[in-house]
Amino acid sequence: QVQLVESGGGLVQAGGSLRLSCAASGSISSINAMGWYRQAPGKQRELVTTITKGGSTNYADSVKGRFTISRDNAKNTVYLQMNSLKPEDTAIYYCNADIRTSLWSSATHYWGQGTQVTVSS
Repeated sequence: QVQLVESGGGLVQAGGSLRLSCAASGSISSINAMGWYRQAPGKQRELVTTITKGGSTNYADSVKGRFTISRDNAKNTVYLQMNSLKPEDTAIYYCNADIRTSLWSSATHYWGQGTQVTVSS
């Protein structure tokens, strides 16, 4: 069984910073891409950023230049550094990872439980 556990959310004023972490644990053979998504009230879940095992990154236009994704493969952990936060960044942030649980299995998408980020104006 695989678990993704996020931490680091909270309340911050506009212009402030937060750092989210997401640690994968359990029966893990390898982790391919990892990423962060977010869902604001009344809106669909949207992609924020992804990072491959080799470190290639992709960002939504709305966060480019403000957010930075990184990962520690030895710790099966992905991070999201969020700077210059805006009220429109308020959402529940979800961690996602493509994980293989054995050498013979295909990768499966796993989700964390979500962590709330609230940016006040």
